[in-house]
Amino acid sequence: MARGILPCVRKRHYTMFELYTQLHAHLMNPDRIPYAMIAILVVAVVGMVTGPLGGNANPFLWQVYDVLFGRLGERLDKPGRGRADLMMRGFVVLVFALVLAYLLGRVSQSMVVLFPLYGLVEILFLSLCLSAGSVWFALLRLYFTLEKEGKATGVFYAISRTSRVNLNSTDDYGIVRTAMGVAAVSFDRGLVAPVFWYLVGGLPLVFVYSVLAALVWRFGKGGTGSGFADIVLALEKIMGIVPTLLAGALFTAASGLTPTASLQKSLAVWREARGKVPYAQGGIMLAALAWPLGVSLGGPVQDLSGDTVKNKWVGPEGASAKLDYLHLRRALYMSAVAHLYFIAALGGAYLFSSL
Repeated sequence: MARGILPCVRKRHYTMFELYTQLHAHLMNPDRIPYAMIAILVVAVVGMVTGPLGGNANPFLWQVYDVLFGRLGERLDKPGRGRADLMMRGFVVLVFALVLAYLLGRVSQSMVVLFPLYGLVEILFLSLCLSAGSVWFALLRLYFTLEKEGKATGVFYAISRTSRVNLNSTDDYGIVRTAMGVAAVSFDRGLVAPVFWYLVGGLPLVFVYSVLAALVWRFGKGGTGSGFADIVLALEKIMGIVPTLLAGALFTAASGLTPTASLQKSLAVWREARGKVPYAQGGIMLAALAWPLGVSLGGPVQDLSGDTVKNKWVGPEGASAKLDYLHLRRALYMSAVAHLYFIAALGGAYLFSSL
C-alpha cells in the first residue's frame, strides 16, 4: 500500500511545483530578468561616476515628465479654487501624461524589436526609468562634507531637488533626515517598483508607472496638497503597493547586516508601523529604515514651491530626530545591501524559472 501511495505523493508534489512555475511565468516574463539586472548595474555604476543629472538624482524619465508637465501643473494648481475643480484639472493633466507615457513605451518597444542590438536598446530604455548610483553619489557627498566640516552648507542641492524639500528652511538634522528618506523612497519608487512592472508588462507598463511616480513626486506633497494630485496619488498607490512591500522586506533583511541596526526592531515594523505611516509620505519604506536604526524620520517640511507639507514623524517611541553623518552612513550601508539583495532575488527568480 505504501508503494502505491508514494508515486501519488511524488506526482502531487510535481504538479504543485509545476503549477507554481506556471503561475510565476504568468505573473512576469522571466526572459526580461537579465535585462533588468544589467540595467540596475548600469544605473548604479553610471550614477556613481556622473552624479545626479542637473542636481536631480531621480530617474531621467521623471525629469523629462517634469519638463513637460511641471510648469503646466503649477499654473493649474492655483490656491483658492475648490478641491473638486483642482481634482478635475489634475485629472486632465494625468490623462495627457498617461497617453504620452504609453505611446512612448510602445515606441520604445517597437525600437527594441527593430534594433535589438543584443538587448542593449531595451536595457537603455529601462535604465531611463531607474535610479541608484546618483542617489548614492548625492548622499555620499553630503556624508563626507558632514564628517569633515561638521556642516552641510552648499552640498545639499541634489538632496533638495531630488526630494523637492526646501532644505534652506531647516537645520543639518533636517537635512540628514531628508537624505535618509531619499535613500529609502528612491529604492522603492525609483528601482523596485519600475523593475517589477517591467517584468510584468515590459516597457509600456514601466513607462506608465514612471509617469505616475513622477507626477506624485512633483505634485503629491505627501498627500496633504490641494487635491490637484489626489487621483494620481491613488493610482500610483494601487500600482506601488505590492512593490513597496517587496522593497520594505528587502530593507528589513538588509538591517541584519547593517552595523548597530536591530533586526528585531526591523521585524517589529510590520506590526507596530502598519497603517501608521501614510504611503504618500514614504510608508513602510521610511519605517523600515527608522525602526532598525532607532531614529525618527519625516516630520513637517517646506517644499520647493514654498508650501508646508505636514509629514508625520516616523520611528519608534522616544527615538531622536537629531541625526548626524553616522546615521547617514548606516542608511547608505542599508541601501547598498538592499540593492544587492534585490539583484540576488532577481537572479534567483531567473534560475528558478529555468527549472
